[in-house]
Amino acid sequence: MQRYGLIGFPLSHSFSAGFFAEKFKNENINDVIYENFSIDSIEKIEEIIAKYPDLQGLNVTIPYKELIIPYLDELDKTAMEVEAVNTIKFIRNEGEKTRLKGYNTDVYGVKGALEPYISCHHKRALILGTGGASKAVSYIFHKLNVTCDLVSRRKTENIFKTYDELTAEDIADYQIIINTTPLGMYPNIDALPDIPYDGINKNHILFDVIYNPEETKFLAKGKAMGATTINGLAMLKFQAEKSWKIWNEIPILDLDKF
Repeated sequence: MQRYGLIGFPLSHSFSAGFFAEKFKNENINDVIYENFSIDSIEKIEEIIAKYPDLQGLNVTIPYKELIIPYLDELDKTAMEVEAVNTIKFIRNEGEKTRLKGYNTDVYGVKGALEPYISCHHKRALILGTGGASKAVSYIFHKLNVTCDLVSRRKTENIFKTYDELTAEDIADYQIIINTTPLGMYPNIDALPDIPYDGINKNHILFDVIYNPEETKFLAKGKAMGATTINGLAMLKFQAEKSWKIWNEIPILDLDKF
C-alpha cells in the first residue's frame, strides 16, 4: 500500500482527497490511499511521519506552507526561490534515513489557471495577502513579466499599501487582482477582501485561489463590474497533477518545469 495525504488546518474545505480518490478510480490506480491529516500545530508532522512508515508524499496547505520548511531535508530550486512548499516527496532508500524533499507545485497551478486569460493590456497585478500562496503568485508574475505589488493588513517594507489605504484609482491601475487570503472560503462565505470594488472594470481579471464556494463574494463583486473572474479549482487541479508526477517520478516536460 502506498499512502499519500494532505496536512493543514482546518481541512473541512479540502479539495485534494476527493480529487485523488476520483483519479485513482478513473485511472485504475490500485493499492493507493490519499487522506487528510488535520494538525493544529506544525510540530505534529513528526507524529504523522512516525505513525505512517508507508507515506510516499504529502501536500501542504494553509497555514503550513512556510512553517514546514525547517522539517525538510532538501528543497528543489523553485521551492527555494519561492520560500514556500506545498508538496513533499519522501525519499526512502533501504538502509538509509528517509529524506523529505520540498517542492512548490502551486506555481505550476497558478500559471496553468491564469496564463490563458492574460492579454497584452494586463501589465500590473495586485496581490491580496502575504502568505505562502502569495509567494507562488508573485513568482509566476515575475516569470510572465507582469509587475506585481502586495496588499496586507499591516504596512511593512515589501507592502505596497494596506487595505484601508487602497483607493479606486489604485484598483483601476492594476488590471489583475488576486485574492490569496482565506477570506470568503467555506464556511465563511460572506467574507471578502476590503478593497474599493468600484475601481474594477471590464479590463480586469479577478482571480481567487479559493474554490469553495465556486464563486466567492470577491469574484461576484468583480463580475458585477464586468471583470473576468477565475476561481481556484483549475489551479488546484494543475498543482495536484504536478504533485503526482513528482511523487511517482513521472517524466516532467520542459514546459512543466518551474
